Amino acid sequence: MSTAHGKADPAAILADLIRCPSVTPAEGGAISYLEKRLQALGFRTERLRFSEEGTPDIDNLFASIGSGAPHLVFCGHSDVVPAGEAAKWRAPPFEGRVVDGALYGRGAVDMKGGVASFLAAAEDFVGGMKQGTLSLLITGDEEGAAVNGTVKVLGWTKERGEKFDAALVGEPTSSKAVGDMIKIGRRGSLSGTITVTGKQGHSAYPHLADNPIPRLVAMVSALTAAPLDEGTKDFQPSHIAITSIDTGNPAFNVIPGAASARFNIRFNDRWSFTSLEQWLREKLDGAAGGKPYMLAFEPMTSDVFLTKADGLTGTLSAAIKEVTGSAPEPSTTGGTSDARFVKNYCPVVEFGLVGATMHQIDERVPLVDLATLTQIYARFLALYFARAA
Repeated sequence: MSTAHGKADPAAILADLIRCPSVTPAEGGAISYLEKRLQALGFRTERLRFSEEGTPDIDNLFASIGSGAPHLVFCGHSDVVPAGEAAKWRAPPFEGRVVDGALYGRGAVDMKGGVASFLAAAEDFVGGMKQGTLSLLITGDEEGAAVNGTVKVLGWTKERGEKFDAALVGEPTSSKAVGDMIKIGRRGSLSGTITVTGKQGHSAYPHLADNPIPRLVAMVSALTAAPLDEGTKDFQPSHIAITSIDTGNPAFNVIPGAASARFNIRFNDRWSFTSLEQWLREKLDGAAGGKPYMLAFEPMTSDVFLTKADGLTGTLSAAIKEVTGSAPEPSTTGGTSDARFVKNYCPVVEFGLVGATMHQIDERVPLVDLATLTQIYARFLALYFARAA
């Protein structure tokens, strides 16, 4: 488990994890590997398998050591996206091979590298841990539907009386160098579908049909005609993206009976779900010309949030500066992560590797970056728990 110098080796841990082909929803041996390793360190572990109709069963892991406050939880995921064409990789995607100073493999960055670095830091820390509780919440569902993973594990911890004081999510947040950026919040996300119904007919006789496409195009144009806002002090501008327009019509000489458009809105703290729905209906009503339409929202939404707990973000920033010599940029850019679930339970901050190659062919992490992240996590653990001493 440790190097010859007594320090846990994050590269060895990461190579082991990469060799577990845990493509969502497969566990691939990754959860089992982490469970065994944490048990050997004295962690209390719970293997949690959740299911929901219409979605695959998912294996998750919750592990804790110590007792009482403060309670810090590290959140990560062991599942990965598919590797794509393995023949195009410089090194096999599930072999964990080092080439020219970088460890190649699916999940090297997103985010088995973050899990490996935190585990290595924790292995070196827990032996001298004097007070408080350290937990790891590892899900196998972050890259998938995200319904049988972190959100359900958190619900399970609440039912058994666990109380978290702070959370660190190990997503790849760094931009160009490890430690140059941390995520202190995220924009919200709202998705939906607009459906316009007309009357099917022959394209040579348009007067006998009612083509829904022109109305839908006008409605979509109304939504995208102007920016939602110019951004706020802590967040980028909100925006709407039209992600598809469909009729299900394979023929050139048939006017379709219905047309639909899908959209996704990423919104800042000027908006709420209620105000966005009001904005959408005002725009759509104005463009629909009094004719009916349907607006349906997807159930998986995430609200905007911002972490202002300096005891967490300040401590992490101090640890990063001690190791790298520079303070990180606090940011709320990017998409969503499991932090959207964690923020309902405690203050949360996200920090991990440089994400330049995540989800790509030849996903890889330089060994020096892995070592730097492990050093930062180790210093963060020391500073965080020293505050309560």
